[in-house]
Amino acid sequence: MTEISTASRRPLWQGFMPPLFVLLWASGFVVTKLGVAFAEPFIFLFYRFAIATLLLLGIALITGAPWPRSRRYVGHIAVAGLLLQGTYLGGVYAAIDLGIPAGVSALIVGMQPVLTGVVVGPLLGERVSGKQWLGLGLGFIGIMLVLWQKLNFDSAHLAGIAWNVVGLLGITAATLYQKKYCSDLDWRSGGFIQYFAAAVACFAMTFITGETGAIDWTPEIFVAYAWLIFVLSIGAVSLLGWLIRRGEASRVASVFYLVPPTAALMGWLMFGETLGPLALLGMAAAVAGVALVMRK
Repeated sequence: MTEISTASRRPLWQGFMPPLFVLLWASGFVVTKLGVAFAEPFIFLFYRFAIATLLLLGIALITGAPWPRSRRYVGHIAVAGLLLQGTYLGGVYAAIDLGIPAGVSALIVGMQPVLTGVVVGPLLGERVSGKQWLGLGLGFIGIMLVLWQKLNFDSAHLAGIAWNVVGLLGITAATLYQKKYCSDLDWRSGGFIQYFAAAVACFAMTFITGETGAIDWTPEIFVAYAWLIFVLSIGAVSLLGWLIRRGEASRVASVFYLVPPTAALMGWLMFGETLGPLALLGMAAAVAGVALVMRK
């Protein structure tokens, strides 16, 4: 009875916050495509992370955010940042730079709940339900259908898919690592450490991948940076923290599988990216698979 009355007292606008977070998250794939048209992926990410690092440092100092109490904990936060920001976003940026559509990229890395719940779960002693196994099968079939029409043996295309898989492995490892070692980090001070570690890694990747470091400073790239830094790195992350503090994280999870189709719709509106009937069927199957795995 108390739970019902509490829900009835909840402001109506709070119900729109989880879908808003998912909408913002999906926009990152499309805005990334806008940005990498004028800069190579890792130098583009380096500047994004460097600016976000300075902003979060200022926010942490001004608001009096708590800082990690030990070097060991700082190290754990940095590793989580390398996996989440560096490996996950680095893989996505490199894939989109190589021509992978925003919706397809979002779909591949969106399999993270499936990979975590079904493949990695048993390694941690967690029981996998029949619905989760069904979700795994639907997700795999869905991705194959999406890629079938676009799959070719062009080296750039295959490299783009490989980078997406790297991003998928990165966000899966980051989820498990952060949950185990630094689940209670503050988004301000912890975010500063994570973005700093990711910025260093991306700067190193510019040399490893042979990037020239050149950026075409057009109005479009300023728009991309403004959106990715302020709306995503600061806004969406702080919104997620706000939702978690109010016990709304489960509602975010319940609609998170809508990110790939939302990104695909945005990609169609902004860049004319299209998916054929078979690919759309695959998108629906993959989304259903993730939904099954995420249902508890």
